[in-house]
Amino acid sequence: MLFKNLLEHIGIEPGRLHFSWISSAEATKFVDVVNGVIQAVKEAGPAKYLIKGKAKVA
Repeated sequence: MLFKNLLEHIGIEPGRLHFSWISSAEATKFVDVVNGVIQAVKEAGPAKYLIKGKAKVA
């Protein structure tokens, strides 16, 4: 819970960070986790924070 609060404090949406323990022998689990992360990121859409804006020219 502390880490989630820290992520939110610095502007990272909690749904954009995923951790999973996968052995090198678990190829099927790896594919499932990666597909799940891809789907979650697509559903989250563009990031709301930490987006670099265009530089202003004087």
